[in-house]
Amino acid sequence: MQTTEEIKRQLSATGDMRSVVRTMKSLAAVNIRQYEKAARSLADYERVIEMGLSVVLRNRPEQMEFTRETESEKYGAIVFGSDQGMCGQFNENIVDYTEEVFRELDIEKSEITILALGEKVAGLLKSDGFNIGDKLSVPASTAGITESTRAVLYKIVDWRETRDVRNVYLLFNEPKSRASYDPSHIRLLPTDSQWLESLITREWDSRSLPIFTMNWDELFSALIREYLFVSIFRATADSLNSENASRLSAMQVAEKNIDERLDMLKTQYNRQRQSSITSELLDIVAGFEALTKA
Repeated sequence: MQTTEEIKRQLSATGDMRSVVRTMKSLAAVNIRQYEKAARSLADYERVIEMGLSVVLRNRPEQMEFTRETESEKYGAIVFGSDQGMCGQFNENIVDYTEEVFRELDIEKSEITILALGEKVAGLLKSDGFNIGDKLSVPASTAGITESTRAVLYKIVDWRETRDVRNVYLLFNEPKSRASYDPSHIRLLPTDSQWLESLITREWDSRSLPIFTMNWDELFSALIREYLFVSIFRATADSLNSENASRLSAMQVAEKNIDERLDMLKTQYNRQRQSSITSELLDIVAGFEALTKA
């Protein structure tokens, strides 16, 4: 049976652990708000890009070279994971989802080049049989998302030039609430032709359309690059948001378990202390009775 001192030490250690968990919860909640704000900040910028594409495509809608279906059977996938722990099944979920997506698309793992964001997800993908072509670290804050997005774009350009990868997918966890998320994916390349065709017929806000004097091909390519940047930026922000949502959920479960453990230890401590007091009182009474008889 444990002594009261041993139980007291366990109470102190469990209380310290509870403080760490509550700190992690607070940090996760703060990070979620930051990444939500980062994702929302793209809305106006994305609208401007779509307006620009709408104007450009109305002038030469027959030239959508960037969206033509490719005969290349080489595929690339950017999988967004985590470098940090205490985020539940975050990495395992996106790895399982990646395998499910490409199985439904009937694409063999040997045909896919993976760019993994995060050491943990890279290891899981490799053990699952995927070919890890490149790895990047996960940005630690909103300030690092822009640089991370540029690095991903450079990798995609390198794939196209050196490996003839023409089909690129983004796979990431998308937040659903402050403490939940679902895995999601988008086809980044080739760009969705139906989406571009819808921009041609989109109703313009004013009576007259803007004009441009820049070379059509250069302007169209620049707008598509910005569209790719926005797509990758949002996927990164959503993944980081989901990571913190998963961590928040895990910390909530941990806090509940710790509170239950603390209640149990307090009950055990009080019972043990009461037992010790009762034993001491009985010894005193027994000693008193012995002296009285003497």
